[in-house]
Amino acid sequence: MLQIGRAASWALDFRFLSRKQPSIQRRTVALSKSSASHTSNMTIPTPPIGEKVDHIMEMFGDVRNDQYYWLRDDSRSNPKVLSHLQQENVYTNAVMADTRQLQEELYNELRGRIQEADMTVPLRKGTYFYYEKTLEGKQYKQHCRQLIVGGEGPGSVNEVMKTGPDEPVEEVVFDENVEAEKHEYYHIGAFKVSPNHKMIAYAEDTKGDEIYTVYVIDAQNGELIGSPLMGIADSLEWADSETLVYITMDDIHRPFKVWRHHLGSDQSDDTCLYHEKDEEFYLELHQSESKEYHFVVSGSKTTQFVLYLNLSDPRKELKYVTQRVEGVDTVVSHRGNHFFIKRRSEEIFNSELLVCPIDDLTATTMLLPHRPSIKLQELQAFKDYLVVYERENGLVKVTIYHLPPAGEPIKSLSSGQTIQFIDPIYSVSPVESQFNSHILRYEYGSLHTPPSIYDYDMNIGKSVLKKVEPICIEPDFRATRLSLIDRGFVYAIAHIRGGGEMGRKWYEDGKLLKKKNTFTDFIACAEYLLKNQFGSKEKICIDGRSAGGLLIGAVLNMRPDLFKAAVAGVPFVDVVTTMLDSSIPLTTAEWEEWGDPREEKFYFYMKSYSPVDNVQSQNYPNILVTAGLNDPRVLYSEPAKYVAKLREKKTDNNLLLFKCDFGAGHSSKSGRYIIFKMLKIFVRKVDLIGKHDEGSYMNDDDQDESDKKD
Repeated sequence: MLQIGRAASWALDFRFLSRKQPSIQRRTVALSKSSASHTSNMTIPTPPIGEKVDHIMEMFGDVRNDQYYWLRDDSRSNPKVLSHLQQENVYTNAVMADTRQLQEELYNELRGRIQEADMTVPLRKGTYFYYEKTLEGKQYKQHCRQLIVGGEGPGSVNEVMKTGPDEPVEEVVFDENVEAEKHEYYHIGAFKVSPNHKMIAYAEDTKGDEIYTVYVIDAQNGELIGSPLMGIADSLEWADSETLVYITMDDIHRPFKVWRHHLGSDQSDDTCLYHEKDEEFYLELHQSESKEYHFVVSGSKTTQFVLYLNLSDPRKELKYVTQRVEGVDTVVSHRGNHFFIKRRSEEIFNSELLVCPIDDLTATTMLLPHRPSIKLQELQAFKDYLVVYERENGLVKVTIYHLPPAGEPIKSLSSGQTIQFIDPIYSVSPVESQFNSHILRYEYGSLHTPPSIYDYDMNIGKSVLKKVEPICIEPDFRATRLSLIDRGFVYAIAHIRGGGEMGRKWYEDGKLLKKKNTFTDFIACAEYLLKNQFGSKEKICIDGRSAGGLLIGAVLNMRPDLFKAAVAGVPFVDVVTTMLDSSIPLTTAEWEEWGDPREEKFYFYMKSYSPVDNVQSQNYPNILVTAGLNDPRVLYSEPAKYVAKLREKKTDNNLLLFKCDFGAGHSSKSGRYIIFKMLKIFVRKVDLIGKHDEGSYMNDDDQDESDKKD
């Protein structure tokens, strides 16, 4: 299967049925025969056919008639639209009704691969260990803490939080399961502990529309403190134990204002710290690792600048660390009396690292120059160290640099120590660590190594394994893939242009007027694997979500003969119409990614690959399309229109199924068993491969990374 995440993650999964394996073949053929037998005795309803209503759009002398435009209803309440979506769901459920036995088998198989009662590795924060727990049979997390015997300190890589009757009691500061029972959909975004550890502020989404309500509760007894903050983006930080800083969104779902709120006051009395008026720029809020500054980041796809708030007096105003300069992208970290600045531009495409005194931001010193073959990816500051994540030849390298004592000038970086990893291909990423410690926490995994949490002692260069999880697309391990491999699948990963795996240029060669490189690379990968006998056209299946759904739609129009089945999850398929409508969330911010179709060159280039605009009278493979009614990122109407047009145009008798979830947004329903609740979709994919094939496949988790490429 080929899978792609959002625009920023163009790594793809290829999954093919392998050459025949007798034991696997016997197992799955039995399932397929049962499925075929049930199907022969069933009456499948006629698929719904969308009404055609003329909707003429003209630009640059080009006329388009979008006859399914009526399916868009921003209120999500039009009876005619809802009825059409419900008919699609009824049809899909009827087609898949004969797979219930297989669904149950797979449900038990997949659920058996996870450790239901589990907990994260405790993290020192002040005088407490903080961690999260899941309980057997429960969908959601418990947020917990335990008092540290001996009090605050840097800790040790060999440290283990002790439990038992003689140890401090566990405090459950918030149980998501209790609140989730009140809602069909439930998601906690930001979850922040106050500096004095007496209060919790958390952001709650109960629709899937990514509009949050913030509650502040007493950490000891859970009682609500003050009134909730309404209509918040998922950006929230404590300035001190009496003050919160948060971000709100405008009418197109763009985070555009930063606010300061004092506990006990009305939200209407909050102070606006910054208003970003440019509709192509979005705001983010981050706290420095040192907890001494808030950074407000304003960024588009090509330009980013940073402001800061000194938390020694959070009543002050924001100040600029870096100025807005078109085409220059900056990221800032803090330690002592210095800011570290990662800077990228068209010439410095893989970024460089600078440092400057806080009291003289113009006095910058170069620490790591730009290197054409090495992408400077991420920074992590500690009291005595700076950790740099770089990507070279597609792999991430982690280097630790010892810093001079705080207050002394930083003129250069000492020789760094690089963490050594055992696998030739792997993924590694930072995990929240304690600033005043010498311990770096990171997550490591590979195709055969489950995600593992390590603590690395930067003083002595020693890594200690803390936890193995029981279960971009990086080359990582996922237990859900075992159900594919057990059934004879071959699994491979392709990194095509438009992703950042090979550096900034690799990404830029798949955007704007080079967008089609992404599609042709994808097709080339499929052809290469077929040529080398990793599979056959009769069995290759592809899958993509969001912007990856655009990829699926585009390659199906270009080369439908290559594939047996395709799954497009919440697909961005109506490119021209969406990108012309600035009232749709994300549109203005995406012009620098896809192009602005108000310009003639971008209009016609987009139209040449937009899936909805290029559906043809030809044979298509079996296709499953999904949507979330409350999705703010890809409107449900895009996949709905895509399916309606496919039903009108396609000349084959293959399956075309559409599932619109009325209680979800972009990331499907909530709850950690969602992979099992979405099992019907998995089984649909199994069925799409063919009743008598010797294998099946299922969807992986969405790679919901930032749209922005460093």
